[in-house]
Amino acid sequence: MNNFVYHAPTKVIFGVGAENKVGKELAEANFKKVLVLYGKGSVKASGLLDRVIKSLKDSGIEYVEMGGVEANPKVSFVREAIKVAQKNDVELVLAVGGGSVIDAAKAVGLALSHNIDPWEMIEKRIHPTKRVPTAAVLTIASAGSEMSHSCVLTDEDSKLKRSVNSDYLRPYFAFENPEYTIGVDKYQTACGIVDTMMHTLERYFTTDINSDLTDSIAEALLISVKNAGKKVMANPNDYDSRATLMWASSLSHNGLTGVGKSHYFPVHKLEHDISGLYDVAHGAGMAVVFPAWAKYVYKYDVNRFARFANKVWKVELDLNNLKWTAKEGIKAMKNYFKEIGMPTTMGELGVKRADYATLAKMTTSGGTREVRSYIPLGEKEIIDIFNIATE
Repeated sequence: MNNFVYHAPTKVIFGVGAENKVGKELAEANFKKVLVLYGKGSVKASGLLDRVIKSLKDSGIEYVEMGGVEANPKVSFVREAIKVAQKNDVELVLAVGGGSVIDAAKAVGLALSHNIDPWEMIEKRIHPTKRVPTAAVLTIASAGSEMSHSCVLTDEDSKLKRSVNSDYLRPYFAFENPEYTIGVDKYQTACGIVDTMMHTLERYFTTDINSDLTDSIAEALLISVKNAGKKVMANPNDYDSRATLMWASSLSHNGLTGVGKSHYFPVHKLEHDISGLYDVAHGAGMAVVFPAWAKYVYKYDVNRFARFANKVWKVELDLNNLKWTAKEGIKAMKNYFKEIGMPTTMGELGVKRADYATLAKMTTSGGTREVRSYIPLGEKEIIDIFNIATE
């Protein structure tokens, strides 16, 4: 196990009625004025936004609200939100929504504190040294941004989707009521299931071998998500399964499932440019690209892929043919994604073969850098993976 510092400072208020405690928690932390960000209006339709606003009013907290965050949040929206926040001297940015809304809030907080354009900060890889705090009222089990140290934005002009990572990005509070995920449609629920799995799998498949405890935690989370996902697909109103998925999404991306391990998130880097160019749901893109990547690299870590197949997907562990076990595990994962309604090929995702080279150039900055993985992934390797994902 590698040396590590584990830092997960977000206070989680979980369960029925969690949203009613927003005002009390923020007031006790001495916040007096907040910017409330949300998406396209579903939080209004559900009544959630009204309950959050009432909670703020009851605790004497001033607020200004702004809707319109899109999936794969755009830097143009963040720039407008920064103006609103500056004009109103807000002390905290409160996201009411899913990962896209939370990431937008994080970007606003970073830009406000550093007095810099958010995309410039990402492009120049400026390491954050402070932030205007954020908090999240979660509405979907998916991105894990409510406890993570990452923020992802899309630049509409370049079609690039890029991230910044720092512990300054971890929200102060996460309010999680699984009831508000019951109304999420099956497709978006499935995207969330995949996204949650991916945040653990990108930490699980590394070259670090002496990490049995961390790997066992990861496997337990993956199994719980797999089982709860099946139950929710059969019965969308299953509160306990919804609760499992919501809590798993938070744990999957707060660092717990990768403690003591190195990780590079290669598949995320490949998928981000697909989302940037085609504006597809991140979870759907990962359902297509991850199994293809796994087929491409499994031979470099057969033992790990065989263990994954056996522990998570209950594939027979054939000690005389670990490659068979490994490949069967990848097949079982892909079949599960298909079973819950996810695309599993580039064609289903809407990605054209003619764009594979363009995507590879985007990911490698025109061939000037490689993606770290079991082997370095340059333009050729990325196109090879996309070709596998075509099948």
